[in-house]
Amino acid sequence: QTRTTPTVAPPPAAQTPEPAPSAPVAPKIEYPIERAEAEPGLAPQATLDASDTAMREALANLFNGKLPAFVQPMNLIRNTVATIDNLPRSKAAPRLWPVQPTPGALAMTTAGDSLVIAPDNSARYAPVVALVHAIDTKQLVAIYVRFYPLFQQAYRELGYPDGYFNDRLVAVIDHLIATPDVKPPIALVQPKVLYQYADPELEALSAGQKAMIRVGPDNAAVLKAKLREIRYRVAGPIVAR
Repeated sequence: QTRTTPTVAPPPAAQTPEPAPSAPVAPKIEYPIERAEAEPGLAPQATLDASDTAMREALANLFNGKLPAFVQPMNLIRNTVATIDNLPRSKAAPRLWPVQPTPGALAMTTAGDSLVIAPDNSARYAPVVALVHAIDTKQLVAIYVRFYPLFQQAYRELGYPDGYFNDRLVAVIDHLIATPDVKPPIALVQPKVLYQYADPELEALSAGQKAMIRVGPDNAAVLKAKLREIRYRVAGPIVAR
């Protein structure tokens, strides 16, 4: 009689422990707003939905107590955030601008067979640029820091739940400062209803950089200088990379 050796079941395999869930990674903040100088002891004192009155009062203090007519008085923080976010894109919807469009039409003339921006077109923007130049940058940034929690909330509402608005602001400032200096005359074409830059490279620029060119080189230089002042106060000096 054949003897059968009983089959021994192999020992159960050692169970590999499940890895512990990793903690969510906080988004990297490159330019923390805490570096900037705020108005001492002041908080926003308003919700985002009810912030217009406080913002109008704060901004009016930059202009001897009277808010300039070119400032849109409603939805100031939301519209400012949306416009800043849109400036490096191809379009920045005027309905969201925190300021009124510049009065008058684009001034044009001819140079040979080309249609070009007229030399006096920049005069349309000069009054607003002069007001911007006169703003106390330190006071402006102090207002921004005071209301920063509301700017941050508005930025997240745009669809950036992990975004940091001050980082976006600095990136947009750098983008505008990098606008190429274009010597006039600047040729235009009208393929449809709207006029466009005849140079494809200029036409391919962002909405913000096109606007910087449209205001004229002298006005653009003033605006870039003010942007550099703002950038320094919200982010520190520019570091070469």
